[in-house]
Amino acid sequence: MNILRKILFPFAILYGLITAIRNFLFDKGILKSYSFDLPIIAVGNLSVGGTGKTPQIEYLIRLLSGDYKVATLSRGYKRKSEGFVLADANANAEILGDEPFQFFQKFPNIQVAVDANRKNGIEQLLSKTPKPDVILLDDAYQHRKVKAGFYILLTAYGDIYADDFMLPTGNLRESRSGAQRADVIIVTKCPVDLSLDEQNRIKRFLLRRNDKGINQELYFSCIAYDDCIYSENSKIEIGELQGEAKLLLAGIAKPEPFFSYLKNPNDVCLTYPDHHHFSENDIQEILIKAQDSIIITTEKDYVRLKGSLPVEQLFYLPIQSSFLSKGIEFDKKIKNYVGTGTRNS
Repeated sequence: MNILRKILFPFAILYGLITAIRNFLFDKGILKSYSFDLPIIAVGNLSVGGTGKTPQIEYLIRLLSGDYKVATLSRGYKRKSEGFVLADANANAEILGDEPFQFFQKFPNIQVAVDANRKNGIEQLLSKTPKPDVILLDDAYQHRKVKAGFYILLTAYGDIYADDFMLPTGNLRESRSGAQRADVIIVTKCPVDLSLDEQNRIKRFLLRRNDKGINQELYFSCIAYDDCIYSENSKIEIGELQGEAKLLLAGIAKPEPFFSYLKNPNDVCLTYPDHHHFSENDIQEILIKAQDSIIITTEKDYVRLKGSLPVEQLFYLPIQSSFLSKGIEFDKKIKNYVGTGTRNS
């Protein structure tokens, strides 16, 4: 924790008090939460950024879209449009935001919508034909105006929420007690060889901080990287890149694992802020530093860079969320909620 964050500790106390009062008012029904007549799953976190919400939403899409009409609803962070937008043939990353546009490109059989007002967004989706069977709320854990029927709380390995402080001293959006609203907690971005002893230690640490812990399920997941990188019209196996100089580019919250998976000694790495909109100067910088070598970026950055860099140079590395264990149990829990619930409350 740097010195500035320590100095700002009184503001963290004030911010924590404000969020605690807000949650109390929702808990007591003084501030109204709205329910809807279909299953709604909210995926989110207590801390800001970098917990793997996008791979988890995509996991749920793959799990459910074969049997149900699925819709995703996101805020559309840093998009240049306003209000409710339902993705169509004219959609792009500037209209939807990078993550929703990624959903739209990867899963053409689902509805993808954005609206900062989740209540209005759900109402708009329910007025469309076909009407969705289930809605996935992306990054909506603190959006309490809508009462989801199932809450998935994500916390990243090595950056567990129970070890953190409120903003601006730490990275928490609300108190650690907010974890009690979750139906399941997933520790994301774990090492693939995380031992059972370490998993049990984390489980004891998290659930003893949570009065509802006895009723919650805890899961552990990792990021599974693809064996290939992809461009608009070709792919290359990762093994073929050994010893080849390339430019690695990431505008995500925590890019270190991405770089570590791909990096060779002669590679150039460029980092940009999360959800960065690439300017013409940025594009020129990338081209100068890449020269004639290939450029590999994340899926989220690819949807913003596509069309601005040469097709033959620009590639992306897909990722998926993968459970270390109990994945079948998690799938059954989700399918049971969606299949038996006609109402999200």
